[in-house]
Amino acid sequence: MTQMNITKRLALYCFGLFFLSLGVSFSIQAGLGVSPVSSLPVAVSLTTGLSVGATTVLANVLFIIVQVILNKRIEIREYTVQLIVAFLFGFFMDVTLFIVQLLPTPETIVARVLYFIVSLFVLPAGLFGYIKAKLPLMPYDALTYVISERFSMKFGKAKITSDLLNVVVAGSVCLIFIKSFGSIGIGTLIAAYCNGKILGWMLANYQRIFRQWVYKSESEVEA
Repeated sequence: MTQMNITKRLALYCFGLFFLSLGVSFSIQAGLGVSPVSSLPVAVSLTTGLSVGATTVLANVLFIIVQVILNKRIEIREYTVQLIVAFLFGFFMDVTLFIVQLLPTPETIVARVLYFIVSLFVLPAGLFGYIKAKLPLMPYDALTYVISERFSMKFGKAKITSDLLNVVVAGSVCLIFIKSFGSIGIGTLIAAYCNGKILGWMLANYQRIFRQWVYKSESEVEA
């Protein structure tokens, strides 16, 4: 693989993480419930006053600890890379939330729904770039793979399990400390269903374009 390919993959990876965080930020502003993957960091942010970026890093540290417990071993290099990615994503979360908060505050239900719809497309677009770059996974996604292997589950079932546990913990945190569901709402359920569907549509229609951009030759694309 050439240096140019690696550079393009890194660019795709970073843009993917940025748009992923931007999608989450739009869903936070919409106030209808965030996607399962971000429900715990947002819940902790609501209950502690810490920035979403900071709680994103803290949540991902927790996900790494759970990986260590399930794997019963410590992979220093792998977990260090995951932690670096978590810090980058946390930074992007604070930056994109600041950017979105510069936009008009959605005060009507129509405006909130509009923000939420934007998040439904921006977030999968970020996932698209993040996944197709084929670089290290964030701790939450890596944990899903660990759950799949540790309990002999199909990845889809492991994904549903990890999302459900994340939402239950996030909802419990909000109920205990702020007496409401906080980051959990109807939007959480809609996002859980629609994000995968929209991502699938993007992969089916656009992944070849991105693969041809990353790789020079047709043989590399097919490989």
